Amino acid sequence: MANKTAELFLSLKQRLLRFIRAKVNLLEDAEDILQEVFYQFARVNTLADPVENAAAWLYRAARNKIIDHYKKKKDEPLPVLYEDEDEYVLDEIADIINAKETPETEYLRSLFMEEIQNAINDLPEEQREVFVMTELFDFSVKEAAEETHAPVNTVLSRKHYAVKFLRGRLQELYFDVIGNRNNKN
Repeated sequence: MANKTAELFLSLKQRLLRFIRAKVNLLEDAEDILQEVFYQFARVNTLADPVENAAAWLYRAARNKIIDHYKKKKDEPLPVLYEDEDEYVLDEIADIINAKETPETEYLRSLFMEEIQNAINDLPEEQREVFVMTELFDFSVKEAAEETHAPVNTVLSRKHYAVKFLRGRLQELYFDVIGNRNNKN
């Protein structure tokens, strides 16, 4: 179990540090939070009761540690999580979708996939078109601009709003699911 925890740490360290660093002013504070998160994970993730989706658990623990960090420093405002960081909720949902096959992850995957499809269908048509082209069919932004006969900046804006909408729709589901799973651990 120790080797798997060390491998996980090495594979997620930089990504998780960037996530924390985006919300914490000082690199030293971000590194301290990262260390606390992995220490907490090493204590919780045991052979008898392993954490099912470690990446999602680590991001949730990091989020909680960031909030604790700002509670300790009353003079600094709390960060608005996910204000301008389009990638994180969607990255974490992708971690769940791509997790090892278990009955739980299979159920979560179907739940998220259904909700993602519903959310994509609820996008305004122009945003949906750009999102589907760039995210599902791997069009570059330039290619999507040529295909839609829109300026590149317009395509970028449509994609940004689409991701922001999807993030908002999926964030509540994500936190409900991860919160319930973390309460079990």
